[in-house]
Amino acid sequence: MITTHSEEETTAVGRDLAASLAAGDGVLLYGDLGAGKTAFVRGLAEGLGVAREEVSSPTFTLVQEYRGGRLALFHVDLYRLDDPREIDDLGLEEIAADGVMAIEWADKHPRPPHRYVRVSIEHAGETERRVVITKV
Repeated sequence: MITTHSEEETTAVGRDLAASLAAGDGVLLYGDLGAGKTAFVRGLAEGLGVAREEVSSPTFTLVQEYRGGRLALFHVDLYRLDDPREIDDLGLEEIAADGVMAIEWADKHPRPPHRYVRVSIEHAGETERRVVITKV
């Protein structure tokens, strides 16, 4: 478990994780609203060589693609989807074969990717977060 004390520290944890990721890997993100999932994904982007300033929550577009780094980053937000068929229709397995897929609200995904890292982020105070990373 890692305790962060600011959004920048949460971003740094994502940046550090990115170094160990390969094409086809998934990062499944769990946590309440405002826990820091998007900040973590900004760190992944930075660690993959993508400009992190471009990263925002894809709540309305569902999937955002960022290229220009060591690997492409596919940022998915399943918050607004409740039917597993809607998630299947996105074709996530095919999309992310050549990059890293970060999925916010991953608990809604009926079938996780074959290779993934589970990241749970929870509030531990006003600016503190507890981050637990489990490689599966």
